Order: sequence, then structure tokens, then C-alpha cells
Amino acid sequence: MSEQRPSDRALQLPAPLVWLDRWLGRAEALILGGGVLLMALNTVANVVGRFLFQYSFFFTEEVNRILIVMITFAGVGYAARHGRHIRMSALFDTLPLTGRRWLMAFIALGTALVMFALTWFSLRYIGSVADSGRVLPALQIPVWWIFVWVPLGLAVTGIQYLMTVFKNLAGHDVYLSTQVKDGYDDR
Repeated sequence: MSEQRPSDRALQLPAPLVWLDRWLGRAEALILGGGVLLMALNTVANVVGRFLFQYSFFFTEEVNRILIVMITFAGVGYAARHGRHIRMSALFDTLPLTGRRWLMAFIALGTALVMFALTWFSLRYIGSVADSGRVLPALQIPVWWIFVWVPLGLAVTGIQYLMTVFKNLAGHDVYLSTQVKDGYDDR
């Protein structure tokens, strides 16, 4: 009779990390979905206003620029959560399971450190932009507000990769993210 082990998620992630993982997933989905919908609504409303009423909204381009930055950097964390990052796996695939697990943990740790370094540099950049006092011409809001999404997205991505490190070190399988096991779909 084979021994059944508990699910890998319950086995490997402590309750606070499960809660954080779930909360970040919901926040990312809300930001991505809401951002895309707002961008579409803003663009369609501007087109309708321009062609039907000969009136174009003066703020459409700036709002879309803000939304593009927001969607891009929320999307980085989302991609890390779902294991959708680019990887070259020729060497990786030749290793035994334990070697792949350790290599994935090392890669995820290195990526997390890079994400946190980029978070730091982006915060410094935002500080310099804030010190310049520049504002958006149409909306008259400080330019640095646009860039707040950059360190948030990079930090969330770093957290995702750290949780991937933990999942790989504590588990029995190889994980590309906290939710995605390594493997190929042979269809």
C-alpha cells in the first residue's frame, strides 16, 4: 500500500506565506483586470467623444500612460506567480530531480535579489523625480506618482521569487513558482 503525502502546498508553505500568496494573487488580478478595463474605457470614451461630439478628453494620453506603467509592473509579479518567465532549460533538464530543485532555488534567489536591487534603485529614482517638482501637463499631478507602481511591482516579484526558493527547498518536486511545478505538456 502506497503512503500518501499531504499536498505540496500544505506541506511546504507556512500559513503566513499561504495568506501572503493568496492576498498578492488577488491584488495582482484586481490591478491587472481593473487597469486593462480602465484603459479600454478611457480610450473608447475618448474615441466616442472625438467622433460624435467633436470633443477629445485632454487627459486620455496621460491616464493611459499611468495605466500602462501600472499594468506592466503588476504583470511582472503575475508572470512570476504563474511561472511564465523566460527560461533556457537545456542544462537544467539534464540534471536529476534534486539538482534541478537546488538550481531552481538558486535561480529564484538570484532573481529575487535582482528584483530587490531594482526596487531600491527605482525608489531612488522616484525620489529624484519628486525632488524635481515636475507635474503632468494635463492632470497637474506630480510625475513621480506614475512611477510608484515600479518599485511595488518589482518588490512583489522579489517576494514571489523568495517564496519559490522556499517552496523548492522545502518540497519534493521542482517548482517554477509557488503554484507551478516544473514539467512539460506532452500533447
